[in-house]
Amino acid sequence: MPLVDHLEELRDRVLRALVAVVVAAAGCLGFVRPLVRLLEAPAEGIRFLQLAPGEFLFVSLKVAGYGGLTLALPYLLYEVLAFVLPGLTRRERRLVAPAVAASALLFLTGLAFAWWALVPAALNFLVGYGADVVEPFWSIERYLDFVLLLMLATGLAFQLPVLQLLLGAFGLVKARTMAGAWRWVVLGSALAGAVLTPSTDPITMLLLSGAISALFLVGLGLVALVQWRPGGTG
Repeated sequence: MPLVDHLEELRDRVLRALVAVVVAAAGCLGFVRPLVRLLEAPAEGIRFLQLAPGEFLFVSLKVAGYGGLTLALPYLLYEVLAFVLPGLTRRERRLVAPAVAASALLFLTGLAFAWWALVPAALNFLVGYGADVVEPFWSIERYLDFVLLLMLATGLAFQLPVLQLLLGAFGLVKARTMAGAWRWVVLGSALAGAVLTPSTDPITMLLLSGAISALFLVGLGLVALVQWRPGGTG
């Protein structure tokens, strides 16, 4: 296919993906109040305030946007696969399609892990610190920015095994080399825990850095399995 046709196909697929996100976000907007209550659940006992006119309106649009992006994720990955797969070899197709599916599953797992473990741990620390001095009344916008950013960062961090698997399967990195870099991985996971978490509490940082280290070990095992198989990369 000529380059111009490739660019036109890419444009069409990007437009369809954007439409899917907008439609999904519009659907989430109709259920935004239950979604906000779900996101408020980890902050048990906290009263939320609207500190400016229209604050909850903008919060609703933001929550609907994140929800629409999450719901449209399978279709977005389908568009990526449909654009990329025709240019790959048969072996690469057998690898990339499951890797993309695993990427979506890991992203959703990361969101669940953040909501179930990271957000409550961070809130327990932040609320408990100074509870005898100040009474917690929080801005709904600031709170949801904190929760949504933490969930998004965790979902992205959970992509590490997929990245490792693709690098190892294409022969760009050996499993032995990955295993030898474990010290740098521990340091990098600690830095990632500090950078990706919007709070500064050590509990959330330790949980996220521990999860990243565990995911690295999972990815290392997958790379070793792929490269050990007959016909692997080494």
